[in-house]
Amino acid sequence: MKTQTETLAPSPHLDRQLSNRHIQLIAIGGAIGTGLFMGSGKTISAAGPSVIFVYAIIGFMLFFVMRAMGELLLSNLNYKSFSDFAADLLGPWAGFFTGWTYWFCWVITGIADVIAIAGYSKELWPTLPLWIPGLVTIAILLLLNLTTVRAFGETEFWFALIKIVAIAALIVVGLFMIFSGFSSDAGPASFSNLWSHGGFFPNEFMGFVAGFQIAVFAFVGIELVGTTAAEAKDPEKNLPRAINSIPVRVLLFYVGALIILMSVTPWTQFSAGHSPFIAMFSLAGLGAAATVVNLVVLTSAMSSANSGIYSTSRMVYGLAQEGDAPAAFGALSSRKVPRNALFLTCVLLLSGVVLMYAGQDIGKAFDMVTTVSAVCFVFVWSIILASYIAFRRRRPQLHDASRFKMPGGIPMAWVVFAFFAFVLWALTTQPDTLLALLVTPIWFVLLGIAWYILRRRPAHLARYAAFQAELAQDLEQERVKQ
Repeated sequence: MKTQTETLAPSPHLDRQLSNRHIQLIAIGGAIGTGLFMGSGKTISAAGPSVIFVYAIIGFMLFFVMRAMGELLLSNLNYKSFSDFAADLLGPWAGFFTGWTYWFCWVITGIADVIAIAGYSKELWPTLPLWIPGLVTIAILLLLNLTTVRAFGETEFWFALIKIVAIAALIVVGLFMIFSGFSSDAGPASFSNLWSHGGFFPNEFMGFVAGFQIAVFAFVGIELVGTTAAEAKDPEKNLPRAINSIPVRVLLFYVGALIILMSVTPWTQFSAGHSPFIAMFSLAGLGAAATVVNLVVLTSAMSSANSGIYSTSRMVYGLAQEGDAPAAFGALSSRKVPRNALFLTCVLLLSGVVLMYAGQDIGKAFDMVTTVSAVCFVFVWSIILASYIAFRRRRPQLHDASRFKMPGGIPMAWVVFAFFAFVLWALTTQPDTLLALLVTPIWFVLLGIAWYILRRRPAHLARYAAFQAELAQDLEQERVKQ
């Protein structure tokens, strides 16, 4: 007769199939959000050249969140993701709130990606019905994720590579235009365009602040490498490599690309709803620019949806292991894939296909929805930092033994908390983002009600106790090894 634990988890462990190149490119793909391709026109028009500092500051702050996450994940390799160490260090409520909030964030982002894929497909194939590309995308990504985790890693590897090539091409073409004396109706291509149209802060301080409320969504997914912890080969070596290269990626892919864009064309020429990438390649006289960049944006949206399907399925699997989600989602297929959790995500993504027919205001609705998602991501990043502070207080010996310590320690964690408070204040400065900020607490109220009902149930308490016992056993084995 099977025990309760065996029934809940017939295949107890995810399979470590993600190699170094998969982890590196998943981290790059997470750091380069669709916001860079789709939303940078709006960010530039709001903040002017100061947008360079906006992206640099956000990237700098999130690097410390990633280092805190890395130190915690490597302190116990039995942690499957950041919801695991939140549950362990802050209490079961933190694992519940973090896991389900992260799941909610990616489901919303995935729905937005499905709509974006349909929209960009229509520009390439005008006669194509909207529902076809949405449905085909979900079906392809589901099949890829159902096979093995390696198939997800391989797909994300190539998706990320396309994004890297597109940005590298933009930088090379832009530099050639600047140094060859290229000129357009907007004037000559020159680095002086960065300061000769009203200076670096043309819209003054509030314009600079407006840049933060838009740009923070571009970094959604930077923590994705944390959900690969249980399926990464040699995590002690590969996770630190991926996290440590984040500053270089931000400087090259965000700051570098934006400097080139605003040097070739003055920032005053950019507007919301138009891709600066398409505009610059068109200026260069590349006739197929619009088609090529549309394909890149399409790939970027597919990459984001692929990441969403992967991360939400792993998060729900982890929640089920801890007793915070129905037991059925804690089962693995014979290929070591959380099949039921994958089906749940894909069914919810289908609502994106329905929403495409909901009316003309869908764009405005999704501006608000993505702001809600960004606020929820800030919550998840904050929980990672809170877990780090608890870790330092409760397990100082593990911190002392760590070979991947967070730079700046606890004082730096509080600096990042202050930055997040600034970001939330920035969201109150515009009517649309303020409305989204006011709506977000509804999600946490619903979670609070669900947690109140769930927390005393015997099945939940039993599975959480088993989760704690497994973590304790793993820690003991590590002590014996040392």
